[in-house]
Amino acid sequence: MALIADIVESWRAPARVLRRHLARPQSEAFVFTFLFTFLLIAFVAQTPHAARMAYLLPEVPMPQRLFAAGLGLLATIPLWYGLAALSRLIAGALGGKGTWYGARLALFWALVAVTPAMLLMGLSLGFLGQGVQTNALGGLVGLVFLVLWGLMLREAERG
Repeated sequence: MALIADIVESWRAPARVLRRHLARPQSEAFVFTFLFTFLLIAFVAQTPHAARMAYLLPEVPMPQRLFAAGLGLLATIPLWYGLAALSRLIAGALGGKGTWYGARLALFWALVAVTPAMLLMGLSLGFLGQGVQTNALGGLVGLVFLVLWGLMLREAERG
């Protein structure tokens, strides 16, 4: 269960975990596995809210809601690659010495590292529905992601 141990450690020492991943031989399949893991867990996190909405609005059944959520998540793959490229361009303009591979690894691993918070967010939406509490939690999850990604990107750009 090295993945879970790395996720837990990423909340304490994100740069150290990223450094360990950067020390491995470069493999695009390895990096894409992180993105796929994030998308899979993000899909699972949407299940409680989809169940709630299917109960409240039965004219759209749960399988249709989950199918739409899955397609929507798959459609974001090019956006994540684009965001990684944009972060590399900005970091390079600011004097970063990293690589395109390192930028992708930093972003995709930050996405995986924040998945426990996303699961909590999904449960909250399932139990509470949309409201002030879930909006605040969503903002907190977004902030945690940005902090983790920033720390990991800084480590990747050290070159």
